[in-house]
Amino acid sequence: MKTIDAINMMRQRLAGVVDESEAAAMVRIIMEEVFNYSAVDVMLREQVELPPFASERLETILSRLEHHEPIQYIFGTTRFHGHTLRVTPAVLIPRPETEHLVDMVVDDAGSREDLHVLDIGTGSGCIAVSLARALHFAHIDAIDISEDALTVARENACRLKVKVNFARADALTLVPQPDRYDIIVSNPPYVGESEARDMERNVLDYEPREALFVPDDDLMRFYRPIIAYAAVALKRGGRLYLEINRRCGNDVARLLEARGFVAVDITRDMNGNTRYATAMRPIGE
Repeated sequence: MKTIDAINMMRQRLAGVVDESEAAAMVRIIMEEVFNYSAVDVMLREQVELPPFASERLETILSRLEHHEPIQYIFGTTRFHGHTLRVTPAVLIPRPETEHLVDMVVDDAGSREDLHVLDIGTGSGCIAVSLARALHFAHIDAIDISEDALTVARENACRLKVKVNFARADALTLVPQPDRYDIIVSNPPYVGESEARDMERNVLDYEPREALFVPDDDLMRFYRPIIAYAAVALKRGGRLYLEINRRCGNDVARLLEARGFVAVDITRDMNGNTRYATAMRPIGE
């Protein structure tokens, strides 16, 4: 099988699974992961015969993709904030929206050093590890209720050679140590169960539901305890960053203000959806 034949075959097989642009992106990933071919290599080696294992390996991958398994789980990696992370079905696949949450924290922190940071519901560790890489001499703590997720997160910190203090804890029952953190950030479960009907099979069939969904009648389930915790655990002038359900912007803002936060801001993501809440614990109380 020549390179060009493999490319055409994969595009044809994937045409019934995803749209054309996503199929092209998947083909690029497969060629890089399986054959170590860059986009340039593919063009230069269109008529080159692929190794003998190619047909069997590609068939295995395409079969899994046709069953809507995320390509990130098939290869066990994903790109996030400029680096490669390990992912497994124990953790959500990090989204571009969450990259922007990291950018917000980094931009606000500027050149400050020795910040104490907490990531609540760390999952793959994508936020914690990225902040450990981006912030100057920061002390990063990260918690999750899932031991399997923490295993993945620790591997990511090790692979990227950063120090993060991981611990198992339930975001719903955190007991704050007063004035401990300069920054608290969280991307908790926030998708209403009824929203599942609009989601793709690759998410519903493979990603961990407990990291995605909350009951429709309790969309604020995680925001209430996290905000209550942050109101005590943040230092004066410390900041809270949340990724939120687009239906909860006003409710989150009201709760933040009721808990005494100031500089409350609800902002939108790149698609125009309400996605982030930021706030500060007052300097003087």
